Amino acid sequence: MAPRDRNDADRIHPTAAARPARRDLLRMGGGALAATGLALTGCSGTGADGGGGEKGDPEKGRITVWSWQGPAAELKALVPDFNKTHPGIQVTVEDIGNPAIWEKITAGLAAGGQGLADVLHIGVDYLPGYVERFPGGLADLAPLGATAYRDSFAAGLWGTVSPDGKRVNALPWEANSAGFYYRADLFEEAGVDAEALQTWDETIEAGKVLKAKTGAHLLGLDKPASQPDAANFFQMLLQLQGTFYFDRDGRITLASPEAVKAMTLIKTMNDAGLVSDLSGGWNALMSSLEKGTNAVVPWPTWFGGIIEEQVPGEAGKWRVRLPPAVRRGGPTAATVNSTHLAVAGSSRHQAAAWSFVEHVLTRPASQVRIYRGKGIAPALMEAYDDSVFHEPSAFFGGQKKGEVFLAALKAPSPPVNYTADYSRALKLVTDAQTKVLLKGADPAAVLRDAAAELARQTGRKAAE
Repeated sequence: MAPRDRNDADRIHPTAAARPARRDLLRMGGGALAATGLALTGCSGTGADGGGGEKGDPEKGRITVWSWQGPAAELKALVPDFNKTHPGIQVTVEDIGNPAIWEKITAGLAAGGQGLADVLHIGVDYLPGYVERFPGGLADLAPLGATAYRDSFAAGLWGTVSPDGKRVNALPWEANSAGFYYRADLFEEAGVDAEALQTWDETIEAGKVLKAKTGAHLLGLDKPASQPDAANFFQMLLQLQGTFYFDRDGRITLASPEAVKAMTLIKTMNDAGLVSDLSGGWNALMSSLEKGTNAVVPWPTWFGGIIEEQVPGEAGKWRVRLPPAVRRGGPTAATVNSTHLAVAGSSRHQAAAWSFVEHVLTRPASQVRIYRGKGIAPALMEAYDDSVFHEPSAFFGGQKKGEVFLAALKAPSPPVNYTADYSRALKLVTDAQTKVLLKGADPAAVLRDAAAELARQTGRKAAE
């Protein structure tokens, strides 16, 4: 998302640095929360419907919105326009920061909603945990009118915010598709046509030629898993096969044939010397961009703006496409992360809060303004009718970068079930990947062990 505050890098990808540590409250049951002083007692005025039985006036009230960095700035910028049609609603947007916002939302939900803002900006990986651990903590947006927008967002996202098709826990804000950013000059030097690569097996063979002729690695991974987002690439390979760590029923799929295929591809790349080590997280990734260590950066939509910001002198050398399929003829599109706006169940001004959410997320003009300001790719499909998504990019050699990712958003994409146990699964996956990358472990064996351990920790069953 172009160009974005550098400290937004953590906030955009849901699995960014140190995230599991910030999930500890979500892992704890009610008893453990009570022991920390955050017992699940209802706050004053909060009823069974999460709002004291009063939704409030949709045209009056004082509401507070919690977000972080760049997105918070864009929300603030929309307030004057919102007040033209809703003059009776006073909106205060607070930049809580990332990761501080996750700790603050979790603590507020655990305290029965005390101290929570009315509107909450929530990452896709946190939403299921909040819903499962804190029933009623987030308002059901269906009675407020959210279901009218069921078909307005990118494929698969409605199933993420409304798993049962009835209750609506949030509305989608952004949708980041898997991308394949690459150095066109390096591919040209190696005599490889990057656009012709149909599968990751073909890409590995191309990577061998690239390494031999240019010295560049194919891609980089955080091999020792110094940061939780070390599993991003593995997750992308899973989603390109229509699967994840859990199926729609919450059963464990870590040992599935698709997971083994994904980890085997990673092992094959590494064994061939095509994977550089990005241990150290974001700074290592930025350093690799500056040094030209890797020919490919398999990151989502928003990362294009980071590349432009980090290596402006390489304008014209970069291109982007959707990633190759895992299996020939398979999908090349996947929505790999997203964020949402929710309304606190404890809010006494839910109707006013919904009015703001609706203004921000369902009006194309609002989403286009946000995209122009911070490059946040909207989940709202109608927004893509604007010319800003169809303009050629000089940095990317005249490509219409927005159209590349628009094609991904239009493609079929199943909802991803993160569940409340995502952090546990993520830790086990990153450990398994490290064993494969640093010790040459067998992908099937380490994933089988990870699945068994996840079942032990969570009581979930494995998918058959």
